[in-house]
Amino acid sequence: MPEILDLHMGDVLTLKKPHPCGGSQWEVVRVGMDIGIVCTTCNHRVTLVRSELERRVKRITPAQS
Repeated sequence: MPEILDLHMGDVLTLKKPHPCGGSQWEVVRVGMDIGIVCTTCNHRVTLVRSELERRVKRITPAQS
């Protein structure tokens, strides 16, 4: 069984494909069954099912404490 990503509010994700605005960095703004992320370039907000997001993530940068 695949391991579940340990995501927290404020983490910055780098996705495999860039957003149409050109940005590839997304900030986590909601954690649960669905994950809410916001593009750090254009502030577009997206909600994805956790399993879909796990396939798209390339790298996780932990939030600054």
